[in-house]
Amino acid sequence: MSTLARLVHFRWAVPVLAELHRGHGGRFVNLSHALGVSRESLRRTLAFLIETGLIQRNPGKGHPLRPEYLLSDPRLGADAAVLTDVLEDLGVTDVGLKKWSLPTLTLLVGERRFSEIRRALPDVTPRALTLTLKDLEAAGLISRTVTDDYPPATVYRATTPGLQLAHAAQKVGMTSLP
Repeated sequence: MSTLARLVHFRWAVPVLAELHRGHGGRFVNLSHALGVSRESLRRTLAFLIETGLIQRNPGKGHPLRPEYLLSDPRLGADAAVLTDVLEDLGVTDVGLKKWSLPTLTLLVGERRFSEIRRALPDVTPRALTLTLKDLEAAGLISRTVTDDYPPATVYRATTPGLQLAHAAQKVGMTSLP
């Protein structure tokens, strides 16, 4: 889970990996135009991906000031491409690429309470988790149920589209980051 949380910490990391896999551009300017991302956000994302060893500069191609980027692990690029396709097909790209959405969604394959989710994601604040759960519910990716117990408890579970997205996210999260 920490791998997925670290990877989606940068909103553009998964889309960059997907674009590199699709071959739509390994150069900075091509990535920027294809994704519609600002130069500074893309620069930080590329630095993170290089630092973690997920991408590398192509040593034999391009000018030093206009480098080309390559995937270090083509499987990760393929998994990221599948994940971005699922996000686009479901129409939840904005919600799905927020920092805690995918890590939270992968936990909700089974029924969980708020405290269980919070324990599984130790770096998330209660406010961030609450906002994430509200966004996921509004997007139709999870369902929220209040039980009839005393005291009442609230449980969360992924819906069918949410399960589809969670399985795609789990594949990306299986990559180990240094």
